[in-house]
Amino acid sequence: MKGLFDTLINAFRVPDLRKKLLFTIFIMVVYMFGGLIPNPGINRAEFTELVKGWGAIGGLMDIISAGGLHSATIFAMGITPYINSSIIMQLLTVAIPALERMQKEGETGRKKIQKIVRFVTIGLALLQASVFCYAARSTMTDYLPTALNAVLIVVTFTAGTAFIMWLGERINEKGIGNGISLIIFAGIATRLPDMASKALNYAVTMYGNINVYSIDTFTRIRNQVLGVLGGGGLFIVIALASIATIVFVVYVQNAERRVPIQYSKRVIGRKIYGGQNTYIPLKVNQSGVMPVIFTMSMIALPSTIVTMFFQESTGPIVEALKNPQDHVWYYIVNFLLIIGFTFFYSAIQFNPIEISNNLQKNGGYVPGVRPGRPTSDFIARTARRLNWADALFLSIVVLVPTVIGKVTGIEHVLFAGTSVLILTGVANDLVKQIESQMVTHHYKGFLD
Repeated sequence: MKGLFDTLINAFRVPDLRKKLLFTIFIMVVYMFGGLIPNPGINRAEFTELVKGWGAIGGLMDIISAGGLHSATIFAMGITPYINSSIIMQLLTVAIPALERMQKEGETGRKKIQKIVRFVTIGLALLQASVFCYAARSTMTDYLPTALNAVLIVVTFTAGTAFIMWLGERINEKGIGNGISLIIFAGIATRLPDMASKALNYAVTMYGNINVYSIDTFTRIRNQVLGVLGGGGLFIVIALASIATIVFVVYVQNAERRVPIQYSKRVIGRKIYGGQNTYIPLKVNQSGVMPVIFTMSMIALPSTIVTMFFQESTGPIVEALKNPQDHVWYYIVNFLLIIGFTFFYSAIQFNPIEISNNLQKNGGYVPGVRPGRPTSDFIARTARRLNWADALFLSIVVLVPTVIGKVTGIEHVLFAGTSVLILTGVANDLVKQIESQMVTHHYKGFLD
């Protein structure tokens, strides 16, 4: 934390970086004020009560939208359509050769892909806004005809998402960068005080009326824990566990496996090049939080459909999809999907053959490993081992707080692990980006 503040203080001393940071802060302020503007076609009080009935799915979408969903603001959908659009494009880039070639065209190809992402985002936003409008049709105001009011709601929600996307791109262009990530970061960070307050109130008021013979397993365990710790003790334990989780996440996100590299000496004219030792840094958490986002999207889709369109329906399958956290299968499926998506995301982002070819072209090799195919196999085998560590790390951080939330009954702990992953990941990237720009500004060149 001290390094973060030192980096920000030093960055403000550089005029160019200071302008970028101030512009980024200004965009964040605009985003926060925009999140206070209500959707004119919806009754806010009724919509809030409706969303609360969506359970954990509604809570997750509210956290991502910085509270805009519960408040029925123009930013109620948040940046979710853009995230889904980016995920779709990443998958299609691997499957469609034309997009893969476009991605290799450098800056020109990146701009073309980004333009496609914008159009896909608008399409997904229109679809999601229409679903929201249909699910919340009972909360519409009666100032306009129903059809016109529905159009107003859909257009307002879609425009809100498009405006957030535009704000993120302005941060990338004129600010410090990582615009979309910073917007997600700001949305979650603004919810932390409210989440902590509700957790404290729950822990203090929950103590009492303990019934260890409750039929519900989660309730019985929760009452036993409360009987031992009490309300205040429970909150202290959760606070200490949260701090330990943050430290653990930051440590793993910064951890790396260094593959040693030796460059052969080359004589060109009268000069000798190469001969130095270096390494390839393979991060343990190479996939970041993307496997968790993929998993959340896969699990949330059927739950969202059932919650929005089959609210009045009954039956074991419907009830299981409405509240998946109440069933053991949710944790098993979550665990398996995180492992699967970790290996999948690593496969599409990490290319050991390309790394091996670049090493061979520049006269580099891994000590004890032959160049070419053996080197690529060695790097791939090392990356797979790290993928197992990464998948287990993500599973622990995501599922343990979820289990704690179910055991203690504090619903806002359910997505604490995912929130910590996003917050620490974005903070780490921000510090590294600022430090890299500071190095560029302080570099005086070989003439000095």
